[in-house]
Amino acid sequence: MAEYAELTQLKQLQSGEVTLINSACGNGWRKVFNVYAKLLFALDTKQFAFTRQAASWQQYRDRRLLQAGSDTALLFSIPQLLPRVNTVHIIAGRTYAKALLDAGLTVQLSWLNNEFAIDKFNRVLVCPYFDYRQLNNEKLVYLAQLIRTLDE
Repeated sequence: MAEYAELTQLKQLQSGEVTLINSACGNGWRKVFNVYAKLLFALDTKQFAFTRQAASWQQYRDRRLLQAGSDTALLFSIPQLLPRVNTVHIIAGRTYAKALLDAGLTVQLSWLNNEFAIDKFNRVLVCPYFDYRQLNNEKLVYLAQLIRTLDE
């Protein structure tokens, strides 16, 4: 993440801001933060140490997600792809992926099914939007497995 932060203007959240955003902005952001934290806790612990930073995904969401040192970010622009950097880029939503491709994102996506795509070289994945209805627990596990395959 440090390599990426040097290339872009990322704003890290401060402690308590996830809760503040959830209170001020309603259920939409709560779903995004919850799904994001649940995904991090579904990842292979040999690849990622998120489960060592908090006892539960809820604690991680509230105390670490998107904060300094968390190695997590949300981008609303075309990511700068650096294949040699150990960063995973997840594009949440097929429609958003199409918009990024139309705007100049250069990746070679292999569609695995109607909802998931992968570009192993650039470490880019497309998945359903971070919402319980679209990216349910079963699909979260599948996404975690796809992330694992990036290092195989």
